[in-house]
Amino acid sequence: MGMFSFFNKEIAIDLGTANTIIIQNDKVVVDEPSIVAIDRRTEKIIAVGKKAMMMHGKTHQEILTIRPLRDGVIANFQAAEYMIREFIKMIGSKNTLFPPSLKMVVCIPSGITEVEERAVRESAEQAGARDVRLIHEPMAAAIGIGIDVLEPSGNMIIDVGGGTSEIAVIALGGIVNNKSIRIAGDDFTQDIMQYMRKQHNINIGERTAERIKINVGAAMTEIDNPPEDYAVHGRDMLTGIPKEIMVNYAEIAHCLDKSISKIETAVLNALEMTPPELSADIFNTGIYLAGGGSMLRGMDKRLQMKTKLPVHVAEDPIRAVARGTGIALKNFDKFTFLIK
Repeated sequence: MGMFSFFNKEIAIDLGTANTIIIQNDKVVVDEPSIVAIDRRTEKIIAVGKKAMMMHGKTHQEILTIRPLRDGVIANFQAAEYMIREFIKMIGSKNTLFPPSLKMVVCIPSGITEVEERAVRESAEQAGARDVRLIHEPMAAAIGIGIDVLEPSGNMIIDVGGGTSEIAVIALGGIVNNKSIRIAGDDFTQDIMQYMRKQHNINIGERTAERIKINVGAAMTEIDNPPEDYAVHGRDMLTGIPKEIMVNYAEIAHCLDKSISKIETAVLNALEMTPPELSADIFNTGIYLAGGGSMLRGMDKRLQMKTKLPVHVAEDPIRAVARGTGIALKNFDKFTFLIK
């Protein structure tokens, strides 16, 4: 077995709109932003992940930064293939003479179409995978949180990622009903950029908006332990001169309100569609939150107020989906019917 394992490599990939996480042997071996930088003249990859993210919004005309995934699905096939290949290279292989045979489990949004599903599969195959299996994000998140998904009891998972928010009710190893909406972290970032332009007459980039979201992002105007005001640097739209303004969490909560309301509506719709026996289970177990968006200050409290149900945020919510994908890969026989 040891001899053959030398030629085989099993990896679990959470191919996210904002970040890609790769797990091998229960360890996170790659955790990088889902972005590539390409030389326009030669069409060669200059950088991927963190290095490419540092270039984002700062490039000249010869360099192009691309985010291959939009709304949870592959928008640029070639860039996605390059990116997956480069991330796999980061894992490193001691055996360079015979490249290892790759077995991959990749997680995908539950609302994905067959065409989009095929694009994920083909990108992984082009990047060197011999065997590609797919698992739905809410199912992977549930496994990663530590829920026994095979039990005959209902659990509700909300995974607020970068491109999509996945809301699913899971029981007996299957998704009973799900709602996948394309409102998530990227929309929060765009809301912040728009708000800065309208309210403060200041132009900011995506990376700055992301930092605002992390430092003073909130889902409610009244929260415990509010963060300190944050200094934002951008270009004054009237004079064109760089300037600094201070923003507080209440402002950001106000500008994110519309997008978060859409997620709330989707959660209520999913609860309406839930069979009564499973509704009884959810009343007892509550709702589980995963994904980067769940780290927004007051997000759990806001959903709790809206649904009147207990809301639990997963431990390390950003990696919950990746963790679940890794567990599904390790216990392949147990979860075989969840993986396609």
